[in-house]
Amino acid sequence: MIEKMIGLTFSKIKGYEDSEELKFVGEGDTPSFLFYHEQDCCEDVRVEEIIGDLDDLVGTPILEAREDTESGDMQYESATWTFYNFRTIKGSVTIRWLGTSNGYYSESVQCRIIQND
Repeated sequence: MIEKMIGLTFSKIKGYEDSEELKFVGEGDTPSFLFYHEQDCCEDVRVEEIIGDLDDLVGTPILEAREDTESGDMQYESATWTFYNFRTIKGSVTIRWLGTSNGYYSESVQCRIIQND
């Protein structure tokens, strides 16, 4: 789904490190993209680190949008890292999410397209 962002221009990005949501805001015919995780009892999924400047992704078309994941263990917990890599003519940004759980619950990031009214 993230590949649908290629060629789109966003007016702003809402979110920051340690947040549970990140939203690329589109205007007019450009939809918004919401990255999030529906939390359950024994899991935690959030933005762990933003490498680069989110402003580089605003006001100019997205040239590259890629998702990579890596799974492993962290001291008695299961962990999934999800990397979102974006590039525009202004620069590149990597948004690293970390999901942890007892191994039974999902640690993945969801992306939802929101059509503007």
